[in-house]
Order: sequence, then structure tokens, then C-alpha cells
Amino acid sequence: MQARAARIAAALALAAVAGFAQAQALRPEVGKPLQAAEAMIKAGKYREALAKVRELDGVGGKTSAETVVIERMRLAAASGAGDADTAARSFEALSGGMSSADKLRSIESIAGSYYRNKEYAKAQQWYARYFKEGGTSAANRTLMIQTQYLAGDFAGAARELTAEIQATEKAGGTPQEARLTLLLNAAQRLNDPNVTAYAMERLVVHYPKKEYWADLLSRLQRKPSFSDRFALDVYRLSLATGVMNKASDYMEMAQLAVQAGFPAEGRQVVDKGYAAGVLGTGPEAERHKRLRDLIAKRVDEDKAAQPAAEAEAAKAKDGNALVTVGFNQVVSGQGAKGVATMQQGIAKGGLKRPEDAKLHLGIAQMIAGDAAKAQATLRTVGGNDGAADLARLWALQARKR
Repeated sequence: MQARAARIAAALALAAVAGFAQAQALRPEVGKPLQAAEAMIKAGKYREALAKVRELDGVGGKTSAETVVIERMRLAAASGAGDADTAARSFEALSGGMSSADKLRSIESIAGSYYRNKEYAKAQQWYARYFKEGGTSAANRTLMIQTQYLAGDFAGAARELTAEIQATEKAGGTPQEARLTLLLNAAQRLNDPNVTAYAMERLVVHYPKKEYWADLLSRLQRKPSFSDRFALDVYRLSLATGVMNKASDYMEMAQLAVQAGFPAEGRQVVDKGYAAGVLGTGPEAERHKRLRDLIAKRVDEDKAAQPAAEAEAAKAKDGNALVTVGFNQVVSGQGAKGVATMQQGIAKGGLKRPEDAKLHLGIAQMIAGDAAKAQATLRTVGGNDGAADLARLWALQARKR
């Protein structure tokens, strides 16, 4: 940023020198100090040049041409010296007669000086003015947003960052991770759960790190409206995103799966825990083995009972049993058959929790390997007790497939 500021100051100095050269009939008491200031600017001695220009403040009877050249020289010197207030005053005196290019360079220089001086509220105003005057620099937009944040205008920063992120995605690009985390920080300072969720979701889309997923899932479960009945679904997403790493979580998920009527899923969870080296070791190793043996027995029993369960579900007046049986088929390795059974159950109607059924159908379609259909299904899930939130997160995960 310092190098850019030096280039801008040099450009303003050239404009000032040009104005000096073009000025006619300057009196010696004006011309000589300006010549000295010009030489100092060319040598990069901006503070000395600014002091020399200030000597002219005591000269009386200045013509309009003299005033213009003096203020141009003062603007260049002040810009180079980082004296933002002086540069701003000179700019206001000159702006009516400046070209658009000179005007934008001047505004950028003033904004940058305020930024370097940590006068963020003033910097924010001048960066906003830069864009109002037609500026298009992406670097300056970045700096404007930073000044908004640093000045405490978190709402403004969040608004600009959201627009920037959406524009980048619309153009097919990937938002910078730093921009997404800045949005997250602004949202947290605002205590805005909607913007916070948006920032976290964009982070896991573009930078699916385990810590981002863990944070997102933790925030989801802390929502006052989130229902405890989705504990197994949270574990499913935690396992799918690589977040699960505790033996207690593997054990709890496996037991919940068995209790829900999905022993095959429970066995898969235990197997993954063993493969990850989380289960089967330490002082709880024997307990892990007992659970694995118990689940293996339940899987055998479930296989034997499956034909009867399918027949009973088909005869039921509503589709609840079909949805459960279908999901069990999917996690047992019968993906296409299980998805079809779940769809049959949803179509049959009379569901106790229709949104949960659609959520689980979307998850089943992902397990069965059809991410596109899973996303389409998950987008239809509604509700305010956690089903829609989970569906949105599963849809984000489905995008990776």
C-alpha cells in the first residue's frame, strides 16, 4: 500500500508541476517558492515541499491562477507527506476544475492517507466517495470494506462483503477465504445469526475444512429451535464431513442408529471407528468390542426380519414404515431399492413428520450415489425445527460429490 501511495503522490506531483509550468504571470514572491517546492517534490521531499508551500499563505493579493497552482502543489506535497487533512482541503478547493482521472487519484490518495493514519471513519468516507465518483479499483473496494470494519461499521462491511462474495460466485469465481472470515467476524460483532450462518456455509462450500464444519454443526445445535430428535442426523453429517474424532461420538452414533432401526448403519459406524483407530484401543477397548458384537447380532436379526418388515410396511395405511424400511435398505447396501421404497412411502402420505422424511430421502440419495437428485430433494425440505437447516447443510455436502 505504501508503494501505491508513493505512485499516486508522484502522479499528483506531475499534475502540480504541469499546472505550474502552464501558469502565466506568477509574481516572483509566488513563483520562486513554488519552484523550490517543485524541486522538493521531484526529490521526494514532500514535508519540506509542504512547508515551502505554506510560506505562500501569507502572500496577499493572489490571483485565481496563482491560487490554483498553489493548491495543486499543496495537494501533491500533502499527499506525499501523508497529511490527509491538508490534502483534503486542497482537493475541495480544486475539485471543481480537476479532470476525472486527477480527481480519482486525489481521492484515492486522501483515503489511503487516512487509512495509514488509522483514521478509519474518515478513510471510509473517502473510499465511498471514490466509488461515488466512478472509481472501479478492486483494491480500493477491499480497503473500503476494511475501513468499515475497523471503523465499527460492521453492518456496512457485512453488506459490502456479501455483495462482493455473491458477485464473485455469480461470475464463477471463488471468494477469498480472508473475505469470508472477515464477513464471519463482522456478523459475529453484529450478533446476526443469519449472516453468521451464511458466512459459515460459504466457508464450508469453498474451504471445507474440518474446523469450519465443526463450528457450523456446533452453532446449528445451539439454535433454540433445533430439535433433539435430529441428533443422529447431526452425527451422520459429522461423520460425512470428517469432523467426528471421539470414541464417545462413534459409540453414541452407533447406538442411536440401532435404536432408530438401522443396525447396518450402526455397524458401519463402528467399523469406521475401528478403521480410524478411535475404537478398539485404550481402557474402553473391551466396551467397544461388546458394542461391535451386539450390533453384529442385531444386523443378523434384522436381515432375517427384513422380508416381514417390508411386507408389513407395504400393507400399512400410511407411509411411515416404508420410509424407515427404505432407509434401512439403503444403509444395508440396497441403494436403488431403498430410495424407491422411501419415495413410495412419501407418496403414500399420512406421514408423522413429512419434512423429516424428505430430509432422510435426500440423505439416502446421497448414500446411494445420486448427489444431483439428493440436492433437488433437500431443497424442498422446510420447517423451523432443524430439518431445513440440516437439509441445507447436506445439500452443501452433496455439492462436493
